[in-house]
Amino acid sequence: MSLVEPGSQSVTSTSAAPRAVQRVISPGGIEAWLVEEYAVPLIAIDFAFKGGASHDDATQAGASRIFASLLDEGAGPYGSEAFQEQLAEHAIELGFSADRDAWRGSLKTLSRNADRAFELLRLAINEPRFDESAVERVRQQVLAGLRHEANDPDALASRSLFLKAFGDHPYARPIKGTMESVPTLTRDMLAGIKPKALTRGNLIVSVVGAIDAATLSRHLDAVFGDLPASSILPPTPMVTALATGGLEIIDVDVPQTSLRFAVPGLLRSDPDFMAAIVFNHILGGGAFTSRLFQEVREKRGLAYGVSTSLVTLRATGLMVGGTATKNERAAESLSVIREEIARLTHDGPDADELTKAKQYLIGSYPLQFDSSGKIARQLLQIAIDDLGIDYIDRRNSLIEAVTLADIKRVGERLFGTNQLLVIAAGRPEGL
Repeated sequence: MSLVEPGSQSVTSTSAAPRAVQRVISPGGIEAWLVEEYAVPLIAIDFAFKGGASHDDATQAGASRIFASLLDEGAGPYGSEAFQEQLAEHAIELGFSADRDAWRGSLKTLSRNADRAFELLRLAINEPRFDESAVERVRQQVLAGLRHEANDPDALASRSLFLKAFGDHPYARPIKGTMESVPTLTRDMLAGIKPKALTRGNLIVSVVGAIDAATLSRHLDAVFGDLPASSILPPTPMVTALATGGLEIIDVDVPQTSLRFAVPGLLRSDPDFMAAIVFNHILGGGAFTSRLFQEVREKRGLAYGVSTSLVTLRATGLMVGGTATKNERAAESLSVIREEIARLTHDGPDADELTKAKQYLIGSYPLQFDSSGKIARQLLQIAIDDLGIDYIDRRNSLIEAVTLADIKRVGERLFGTNQLLVIAAGRPEGL
């Protein structure tokens, strides 16, 4: 599969030569998508284990995030400080994180240090130490962040949005945990996540850089080959976000109100998803050209910015949006947002508006592939979303095929019967 956009240069280098995505399968059966690129002596690896924070127990919110943070806080013979010194000495970037659907990791290294980088990755994946001192330090960092967010209207509104949208579903739980849950997470509890989370059965890998398939295969088996073969995690239950709308006001003594709003969205596999991408761009995803930006900021000066986006999770989808405005103008801002959503849903865009939206979405797509790290991240997400190894070649034609009728249909699906769920954090007047 070529990573070259029609009529553009290679997205992996300034050369016009295409770069192919190879499906590499190691002798041990571990699969990775590889783009060989030798213009810069760098290797970038992104990987994910499907599962994530949605599998935290209801009383253990934040466990997956802390677990992931501890993987590079000491491994094998190296304590936390010594492990970090090894990374720094060899100019290696290694990090781990967790979101609702996956435990993720990334590695960047100069090709001359590849052997050492893969060995440190192997230790982090297979022999994390979970030393009590590291556990307590990371716990205190998380608690400090939670204390800060307790007075942050943006954080409060975003957290409440997921809670209201998903109720008792695992997606409602805060990924970072709570002031109540985080102190209860013991060392043994966190270490116990590893055999469930890190298995070959839920592993996805993408690699970009100065490495060939044979060399990569050897490293894949060395790093991941000793993990359990299959995952015991059940799939996250499918769920539809709250469609009946509602309004929650969170009292925060600040001069501005943070508004967050949402309706049920589409699964990434939905046939209308590409139309939803275009619809979102026109409504609020297109930065300075979007309808909401023009109506809320440019014409009325109600806010510095306003935007919408599509949130895709393995078991659901959301369309979310947000802005921040003076307390006394919060009601007016929300009214303008509702009116513009209704207008676009009922009337659809005109032909010129649709053409410009598609031109931007097609023309800007190569910018998502202008570095090895970006390519690795994009390939990983494409694999996670089960879009196929040829998706990059197909994507722009799918955008180009979106019609006015498609936009009207997807707008009706998103906003025709669903009511806005609105969270306002601040002291909004008139809501």
